[in-house]
Amino acid sequence: MVTPGHEEVKSGLRVHLAALWRYGLVLSRNRDTAEELVQATCLRALERAEQFQSGTRLDRWLFTILHSIWINDLRARRVRHGTGEVDAEIALVVDGAHEIETNILAAQLLERIGRLPEAQRETVLLVYGEGYAYREAADLLGVPIGTIMSRLAAAREKLAETTERGRD
Repeated sequence: MVTPGHEEVKSGLRVHLAALWRYGLVLSRNRDTAEELVQATCLRALERAEQFQSGTRLDRWLFTILHSIWINDLRARRVRHGTGEVDAEIALVVDGAHEIETNILAAQLLERIGRLPEAQRETVLLVYGEGYAYREAADLLGVPIGTIMSRLAAAREKLAETTERGRD
């Protein structure tokens, strides 16, 4: 039997696919892994649609699922073997002169963000990339709001340092 929550989740998935993929890419730094994370997230969301509380933010629920899948994958991978990484410029699509310039700047920023520790990377994406409020990001990641603020401050400091070194 299809529940109202199932229909809400099913229709909402389409809206949030791009954001889920971006989050998966920031976590994994690998396009294929990001795709797999999104697919696993969609499958789990549909399987557990009855657990979604109608009237709450579907994107937060989906990000929580993706994050959980990532952590479980990471633990399993660490047991089996190491993981590879992909350069930021490979993860970007190039199309036209304006897009090339935008992608170069985005690649430089993604490369700098990619050097941040994982906790800072995902916090930067959630707050600055996806527009989550500090409280929302804290709830999503299961950490105190002060931790979000500390991670962002540390990330900004590291990004500023790399920018200053790049100018020298």
